Amino acid sequence: MKLAEFQQTFCAWLVSASDASSQLLGNHHAGLAVYQNNYRAQLVGCLGQAFPNLRRWVGDEAFLAASIAHIDWQPPHAWTLDTYPEGFHQTLRRVFPHNPDVHELAWIESALNQAFVAADAKPLALAALAQVEWDTAVLRLTPSLRCHALTTNAEAIWSALWQDAQPPEAAMLDVEGGVLVWRRQFTSRLRQVAALERLALLLVQADGSFAGLCEFLVERLGEEAGVRQAGEYLAGWLGSELIVEVSHG
Repeated sequence: MKLAEFQQTFCAWLVSASDASSQLLGNHHAGLAVYQNNYRAQLVGCLGQAFPNLRRWVGDEAFLAASIAHIDWQPPHAWTLDTYPEGFHQTLRRVFPHNPDVHELAWIESALNQAFVAADAKPLALAALAQVEWDTAVLRLTPSLRCHALTTNAEAIWSALWQDAQPPEAAMLDVEGGVLVWRRQFTSRLRQVAALERLALLLVQADGSFAGLCEFLVERLGEEAGVRQAGEYLAGWLGSELIVEVSHG
């Protein structure tokens, strides 16, 4: 067996422990089991480090079961384990189909991890706004920003767990909202927002046009309230260092 074939077969054994792979490797079950145990233990440890609050929320036994399911369904696909936890909240939709608080809590922890290692970008200096032509202004948001719909009190649960406080019981929100995660300087931030602000940020992420943002808000709130809301959002995003550049289209 060539080296490349041996590596592929060994990888298949680690992922599936199939009899076919074992036979090709010589049926050394005891020796092979050591490698597979180490492989699974390392991935379980990776998930545990990435989701400490989620683990506390669901309990060690349930977290371990979900981790094993994730390892079976989604083997590592990148050169670094830093990316492995990214799809865990999708696995949790299958393992906990009736617990949206678990899905959203997992998304929050994953997004906080991603934001911390996102590309650097300096926040926009307020002095730069003096020369902006707002009719043609194009906003660029920090690359660390992540937005997600929120249907439960997962933000309050995560915040309580992070502070080692007693978390509230899981509950559905009266009105669907959103949650933002981004990095400000060297700290990942988390903020719950209304659904409209989440949609506004997604629009700016995709298009960047400030005029387009105003049109979007005017359609939903009316002319006076929509323009006022666009200004309030702009001020809040600047204060939170979400905007890193303004150019002209």
